[in-house]
Amino acid sequence: MTRSARLLVAGTTSDAGKTAVVTGLCRAFSRRGIQVAPFKAQNMSNNSMVTVDGAEIGRAQWVQAVAAGVEPEAAMNPVLLKPGGDRASHVVVMGRPAGEIASTEFIGGRPHLAEAAHAAFDDLASRFELVVAEGAGSPAEINLRAGDYVNMGLARHGDVPTVVVGDIDRGGVFAAFYGTVALLEPADQRLVAGFVVNKFRGDETLLAPGLDELERLTGRRVHGVLPWSPDLWLDSEDALDLAGRRARSDDALRVAVVRLPRISNFTDVDALGLEPGLDVEFVTDPQRLLGADLVVLPGTRSTISDLGWLRERGLDRAVVAHAASGRPVLGVCGGCQMLGRRVVDVDGVEAAAGTEVDGLGLLDVVTRFAADKVLRLPMGEALGEPVGGYEIHHGRITVGTDAEPFLDGARQGAVFGTMWHGSLESDGFRHAFLRETLGLPASDVSFPAARERRLDLLGDLAEQHLDLDALLALARDGVGDVPVIGPHA
Repeated sequence: MTRSARLLVAGTTSDAGKTAVVTGLCRAFSRRGIQVAPFKAQNMSNNSMVTVDGAEIGRAQWVQAVAAGVEPEAAMNPVLLKPGGDRASHVVVMGRPAGEIASTEFIGGRPHLAEAAHAAFDDLASRFELVVAEGAGSPAEINLRAGDYVNMGLARHGDVPTVVVGDIDRGGVFAAFYGTVALLEPADQRLVAGFVVNKFRGDETLLAPGLDELERLTGRRVHGVLPWSPDLWLDSEDALDLAGRRARSDDALRVAVVRLPRISNFTDVDALGLEPGLDVEFVTDPQRLLGADLVVLPGTRSTISDLGWLRERGLDRAVVAHAASGRPVLGVCGGCQMLGRRVVDVDGVEAAAGTEVDGLGLLDVVTRFAADKVLRLPMGEALGEPVGGYEIHHGRITVGTDAEPFLDGARQGAVFGTMWHGSLESDGFRHAFLRETLGLPASDVSFPAARERRLDLLGDLAEQHLDLDALLALARDGVGDVPVIGPHA
C-alpha cells in the first residue's frame, strides 16, 4: 500500500451496528496480517476505559484495538464526551479531562475538538497500514453538518471512502439507506461507496430484490448482509441495549443492577451475565429489588444527582432493606460512594460548590470530590485471589474504622464497595466473590476467553458475509465515480 488505507463505517442511526462492524473488520483484517487501527473522532458514552499510559478512551475503541491486536491509545478516540446532564457533557481530549461543552455548542463551538480529532486521525494514518473509522449517529444529521468532524466532516478531511450500515431488524432500512445518501450534499455523496445490511433474519434470497433495487436507485453496491446474532452484547458502547438484558431462567439466582440515569461503565456486570447460575437484570423500580439475591449499584457520571434520583424513586430504602436482610450489595465507583455516609463536593466538580449529601450509610466511607481525575490500572489481591481493574473517578474516599478496606473501597459484612471498575473480569476473584456472597461454586467461565470468542465471532461474520476484498480495495484506492442522487442530483 503506497498510502495508508482508510475506511469510514457510518450508520443510518445510532445503534445501527457501526461498532460491531468496525470491530469485526479490525479482527478480520488483522488476521490477514494487516496492521489495523480503529478510530472514532468523537464518542459520546459514559462507558470508558484506561490505556496503559493513563489515557481515557471510549470502551468500544479499546475493544476494537484488542480485536485488531494492537495497543489501545488515546489517538483512537481523541474526543470523548461523557454526558453529565441533558444539556452538558464532560469533555476528554486525547485521553485527558478538558472541561465541559454545552449542547448549544454542538453546531459551531467545537473547532478545537475537530482539530484534535483530525490531527489524531492523520497521526494514526501515518503509522498504520489501515485505519477503520467509526462514525457517530447518522451522517445525515443536516442540522449538525456545519460542525461535523465525525462523519462526513472526517471523510472530507481525510478523503475517506464511506460505507453506511443499516439495522434491518428495525424495519425501513431501504428508505434509511436511500435517504441517508440523498440528504447529503454532493461532495459528501461522492465519498459514500455503498452499504452493509445488519441484523438480518431469514432467507437472504427474499432480500435480494430489494438489494438490487437499492443498487439501481443509488448507483452504489451492497457490500454484505450480516445475520442477526444473539451473542454480541458484551462491551456495549452505550445504554441503548440495556432493556434487552433480561433474566433468562427461573432457577438461577437473580442479580438486580440499578439502572441509574447517568449509569457509566455498566460493562462491569458483563462477567456476571456469563455465569451459568446467575441472571442479570437492570431495574429502575424498587419492587424489582424484592427477592433479588445480589443488588449492584453501578458507576455513574453524576453521583450526587443519581443519589437524589435513587431517593425520589424509593430505591434507597429498597437497597437498605436488602442489606438489612443480610443479602449482599455491591457498589462500584459511584455506587460505592452512594453506599457511604457522606458525599462532599467542596469545589463544585459535580454539583454546586459546597454541596454535601448523605449517602445510604451502609459503609463507613466519606467521599470528597477533587478537580483532578484519577486514571489508572490497579492490580492487587482480594478474597485470596489476584484481581485487576481500572479507575476513572474524581471522588476520593476515606474509610472509617467500622469498615475494612476492599479494592480501594470498603467492606462491612455483606456490603461491598470498590472504586475499581472491571474487577469482576478477573475470573478467580469473581468466583471467590460469588462463593463468599451467594455460595456459588466456581464455574469454568473465563471472561477473557469469552471476549476473545466474541471478537472471533465478529471476525468470522465479517469474513463470511462481507466482501472484504472489495472493502480493502475501496479503502486503498478510493470510491471512484458514483452518482449524486436525491434533491441534489
